[in-house]
This record gives sequence, structure tokens and C-alpha cells, in this order.
Amino acid sequence: MILAGLRRAAAAGVPACAWLSRTRVDEQAMAAATTPLKALQALRGDAAGCRACPLWRGATQTVFGEGPLDARIMLVGEQPGDQEDRAGHPFVGPAGRVLDRALAAAQIDRSAVFTTNAVKHFKYRTRGKRRIHQRPGAEEIGACRQWLDKEIDLLRPEVIVALGATAAHSLLGRATAIGPNRGQLLHSPPFDCSVLVTVHPSSVLRERDSESRSAALDALAADLRRVA
Repeated sequence: MILAGLRRAAAAGVPACAWLSRTRVDEQAMAAATTPLKALQALRGDAAGCRACPLWRGATQTVFGEGPLDARIMLVGEQPGDQEDRAGHPFVGPAGRVLDRALAAAQIDRSAVFTTNAVKHFKYRTRGKRRIHQRPGAEEIGACRQWLDKEIDLLRPEVIVALGATAAHSLLGRATAIGPNRGQLLHSPPFDCSVLVTVHPSSVLRERDSESRSAALDALAADLRRVA
């Protein structure tokens, strides 16, 4: 392959040293582009077999993070919900649709951000045929922290958005109340980066009437504008 390339370069009047130098640069650029993707794929494969806590037993699958590897913004939620657990993708259910609307209002392109969760398996209890969300505990957050660590190490985002208390706990390394910290950019000692604290999109859905839901959506969008 190299000899053939050198022959073509010679025929075109390109010096061999120049062709080799350009080829090395091209190979390095290709390696730089593919290595993070391969690393993410490897992490996703490793996480699929995680047995660090009991949540895997009831979950359909591990739901790992998704998005561009050069994303400036990483969004971290609590855990996959019922629809995410079945589909295998983060934020594709009702809360995901709220998030889409809030991002659009904040003029943030959803396809340009990396979305993931602090806990990668769905924790729930059954009620008839329904699977009812249950909040992960500190043990489950800690067990899943290794995967969030690796996602952040791989992406090195400029800013991370903690969507809710579970995400804030994992990112900041301590239990964090949303109320007094909402809309604030806090420093994360574990990751040495800025973390914007806000509510989880599902909180918008829990508002009792359309007027309250609209106000809650506007408030979430206002928080997100801080990192737009």
C-alpha cells in the first residue's frame, strides 16, 4: 500500500518525503477521530455486563450515554425510565420530550449535547402491569459512578448539567438540595469541572395544571440558557 502510494506520488511529481509526512498526518487524524468512538463503544459493552448492584436483575438492559464525543455540554439525568429501559436510549420518554422542548427554548441543539444518566439501569416497583419509578439510593448511585466517571473522562465536556438531585449527588460527590442551588454553576471536585444544577424534566410533568407546567418548563429553559 505504501509502495503504491509512493509510485502515485512520484508520477504526480510529489516528493516522497512530502507524501509520507502527509500520510502520517492523515493517519494520526483518523486515529484521533476513531479512538474515542471505539473507547465509547467498549465502555458501552462493558457496562452492559455490569453486576455492581442488583438493579440489572429487573432491568431490560443497560442504558448508556449517547451523543457527539466533542459535545461541549453533557446532560446527566437520574436513571432510565420505563420507555428508556425498553428502547435502550436515554431521554426518549415523556421526560425526554419535555427536555427537548426546554433545550429548544434555550436555543441548544439536542443533537449537539451528550445525554446520559447517573444510574444506568431502571429501578422500579410493579403495580399490576405497570412499572413504577423508584429513586435510586446512595449504594446504587455509587455502584454506577464508575461508568459516569469514564464517560466524563472520555468526553471532557466544558460544562455538565445535573438534571435533578440524583445527578447532582453523583456529580458533586455529596447529597445536594436542588432548591438553594438551582441555576447555579458549582465546581465538581470529583471531575474538576463546572456543574449547572437544575430540576429533572419529569418534575415539569408533575405540575397539576397546564399553566403550572408551562411556567415550570420556562424555568427549566431559563436554567439551561446559562450554558447555551
